[in-house]
Amino acid sequence: MKTSNFALRLQPTLLEEARELAKAEGVALNQLINVAVAEKLAVARTREFFSKYTRGADIQRALDFLDRAGAGNPPVPGDELPEGWVAPDASGARKVQRPAKRTQGRVKAARTHS
Repeated sequence: MKTSNFALRLQPTLLEEARELAKAEGVALNQLINVAVAEKLAVARTREFFSKYTRGADIQRALDFLDRAGAGNPPVPGDELPEGWVAPDASGARKVQRPAKRTQGRVKAARTHS
């Protein structure tokens, strides 16, 4: 892999935080900075991709299409919802009920988490 050198000037507090994070993650500061730049570029490319391919999209038409998807077709094996799945309420939040856990021959009651 070909590499290039670049003099990077960071504010002292930012540099110290970056050093601490690199140490905590067990990587070199150079590697941390490389990954951070790569992540930022990936975000920019993703934003550009979706901007390009959604330009002129008709959101209502897409939502109408999704509403019709599968209409009249019964579920096929493998379409089952996960155990404990609960439909979202009006706010969009949903509670997931976890399956009961077995411990030493006993079954603990399942808990509902939000």
